[in-house]
Amino acid sequence: MKRYWLLFSQWVTVLLAVWFVVATLQPEWLRNAQRSTDGMTLLQAPAGSPLSRPVGSLSAPARQASPAVVSINTSKANSLPPQSQDPWFKFFNGEQEEQNPAGLGSGVIVSPEGHILTNNHVIEDADDIEVVLADGRRAAAKVIGTDPDTDLALLKITLDKLPVIVLGQIQNLQVGDVVLAIGNPFGVGQTVTSGIVSALGRSQLGINTFENFIQTDAAINPGNSGGALVDVNGHLMGINTAIYSRSGGSMGIGFAIPISTAQQVMQDLLKNGKVIRGWIGVEPQDMSPELAESFQLPKSGLPLPEGVVITGVLKNGPAATAGIRPGDVIVKVAGQPVHNVAELLTQVAGLKPGAPAEIHVWRRQGEINLRLTPAERPAAGKLRK
Repeated sequence: MKRYWLLFSQWVTVLLAVWFVVATLQPEWLRNAQRSTDGMTLLQAPAGSPLSRPVGSLSAPARQASPAVVSINTSKANSLPPQSQDPWFKFFNGEQEEQNPAGLGSGVIVSPEGHILTNNHVIEDADDIEVVLADGRRAAAKVIGTDPDTDLALLKITLDKLPVIVLGQIQNLQVGDVVLAIGNPFGVGQTVTSGIVSALGRSQLGINTFENFIQTDAAINPGNSGGALVDVNGHLMGINTAIYSRSGGSMGIGFAIPISTAQQVMQDLLKNGKVIRGWIGVEPQDMSPELAESFQLPKSGLPLPEGVVITGVLKNGPAATAGIRPGDVIVKVAGQPVHNVAELLTQVAGLKPGAPAEIHVWRRQGEINLRLTPAERPAAGKLRK
């Protein structure tokens, strides 16, 4: 009997020694083999494995896209009023401190060469632009070109081993798809928010000249401008650009420029330093039932008749030269139907300057075809009626 007790005590001592060694040197072995009260083994995934991510986690696309999203700091040169050194000005107004306005936004690295897409309003009028990467590196940025009509700008930095985002296919995006907005809101640091695509093709918002926005309820706040809107694969679908807000903060309605538009603008800026668009020199207005009746348009079966009424024509402009008059209704441009002012602007912008195109116009006596040679659209701010 004593021998059995001696063997038992020796085994207990050995097991306790083994348990102590394991608990000290490899405690995770014990955690990964915990037993419940009913004897069933509970398996725990190793830290960092895919099994440790909860169902529905968006960490994978966030991890893939975030390194390519940068913060953009801008500043303007110090400025003082010209009369600030005048003794009488100082006497009445005191010493003036130099002003050095600064701005904050976001951007997305889209090429290994260091090209960055952002919003034009983020870098507009800036004298110095600094880009801060997610890994902490900083670099001065050069402006390759800007396009105020779409509120896009292309920058370039010179750094090695840059993370580059994958460009998505906008035709694959649908209303209801989950998306992530990545940027630097309020300057707090890189932030990821999630939501869905609320609508596609939003226009006539009065934000840009050419509008075709992705609408999302992913939180977009000041500082997110120029940041990335990505899908669940981490692919870039849009450049965050604006919010609808009465308070200055997110109210669940944000807008992003589709990647298809951003790519076209980027290609033009790289090739020409500017975006070249067609222009015909007219003042258009959306059709209404009253206007349709006054111009005796045929019924189309739509809630509103098709076409855009021309209320003004620039003297000696392309439209005037082709014979377009105030009161004409443009119904087609280069064979494409026109339903509203936004479509007219987009279709005319797509015309090649100097290359003749057909314009279908409705007048009181019926539809006529005019041959028009578009000019290059003037830079924003230089258009005149």
